[in-house]
Amino acid sequence: MKFSKTFVASIAAFVASIAVSMLIAYAQASTPTGAMSGMDMSAMKNGLADEATKAFQAADHSMMSGMSGIEYTGNADHDFVTHMIPHHEGAVAMAKVELKYGKDAKLRALAKEIIASQDKEIAFMKRWLATHPQSK
Repeated sequence: MKFSKTFVASIAAFVASIAVSMLIAYAQASTPTGAMSGMDMSAMKNGLADEATKAFQAADHSMMSGMSGIEYTGNADHDFVTHMIPHHEGAVAMAKVELKYGKDAKLRALAKEIIASQDKEIAFMKRWLATHPQSK
C-alpha cells in the first residue's frame, strides 16, 4: 500500500503533537503543588511579571463575571442588553490597557475609537434598561 509523503508527514506531525501534549501534561501534573505557592504564575512572561497581561486579565475577569452574574429572563431584548453592557465595558477596559501599554499607532487609534463608540452604546443600553424595566 502506497501513502503520499504529505499523508505520512501529516500523521507524523499529529503523533508528535500528541506526544508533546502528553509530556507537557505529565510535567504539569508532576510539579509539586507547593513548589511555586505564593507566586502569581498567570502573569509570568519569560520569568518577568507582565503588567499589561495583568491588566488584560483583570479586564477579562471583570467582564466575564459581569456577564455570568446576570440571570437570563427569557426576554431576548432585556437579556441582550444586560449581557452586552458588561461585554462593552470589558472592551473599553481592554482598549484602555492598549492605550496605557500599547505602542502601535494604528491600534492606539482603534482603542480610542472603541472607547468612544462603546461608551456611547453603553449609555444607550442603560437608558433603554431604565425605560424598559424587567417585571418579575
